[in-house]
Amino acid sequence: NENKMSRFSFTSAEDYLAKSSVLFYLGDAVTQLLEHKQEYTQFGLTRFFAEYFSSVKNGNHVLFREYSYIRATPHNRASFIRMFWRCYRQIGRSGDLLSALEYRSLLQLLCPDFPAEVVENAARMVLTEDAGDGLVSFSDFVYAFQLQFYYQEFLDSLLAIYKDLLAGRSPHAAVVPTASPEEESSPETWALAQGLQDLCERLGDSLPPRSCMLEVLEQTGRVSYYSFLMHLAKHEGLNQTVGVLPSQSELLVDPEMDQELEKLLSQISVSPGSTSSGSAVGLKEVQRRASPRRNLHHRRRMEVESDGSTEETDSSEN
Repeated sequence: NENKMSRFSFTSAEDYLAKSSVLFYLGDAVTQLLEHKQEYTQFGLTRFFAEYFSSVKNGNHVLFREYSYIRATPHNRASFIRMFWRCYRQIGRSGDLLSALEYRSLLQLLCPDFPAEVVENAARMVLTEDAGDGLVSFSDFVYAFQLQFYYQEFLDSLLAIYKDLLAGRSPHAAVVPTASPEEESSPETWALAQGLQDLCERLGDSLPPRSCMLEVLEQTGRVSYYSFLMHLAKHEGLNQTVGVLPSQSELLVDPEMDQELEKLLSQISVSPGSTSSGSAVGLKEVQRRASPRRNLHHRRRMEVESDGSTEETDSSEN
């Protein structure tokens, strides 16, 4: 695996420590140990550090942590995106459409201080307008959320460039993209492409793949900011770069969870004293608990990892 082998490509120990965020996690582990000394010291320091770094490796370390922590490193951001998808993909399977406020409520079950702005910006990508009370499918939202959350600094800089273009100010760009001037693309597209080129040079690795962005620009013609972002959010090259969400065709597929649900339903149907009507009631109760619209602000944390509905419906793929 190329990603796993990349750790051997560092040129020095300092380079490895800087890019792997090892010192950040070590510092956080010591902080957690000092804050909960009585709880952890009875198990031993070796076990504590082993379990801490095991959770980091598995991506479970971001659950219920503060916003400043979950966005502190690329690995934390990717882990949180995957956690969100795994916890709530049943929403997509049931075909429910949610507002930005409802998605924020779900996110705050995983991260109590998750800000509204990030959620609203992700919803705007899908709705191409003010999020407001507009309803968004899970399959659309999760890819928009991935782009907004993982590449937040890049999007802030891109928005500044776009505003400059609308105001008639040319972005500071020294290099023109590789496409030829004869191609049918509007001046606005070329201006934004120039700004992206300059942004790539300044941000380095902290931005989506350059090839994906140029490919989207070539396909969309005239530039619409949110349309560009949504096309980029659903670009498979970007999705593979982040590396935590499946492709769009497999987003709602989960054979392991389906198997667990089948076991649960079979246990309900064969439980002592159960009747067919009782089984139906039990199934309805499972489905009712899985609904994201039921008491979003008061759901217990233990319900976060529920994958309720067995229905699989088509969701919008803009």
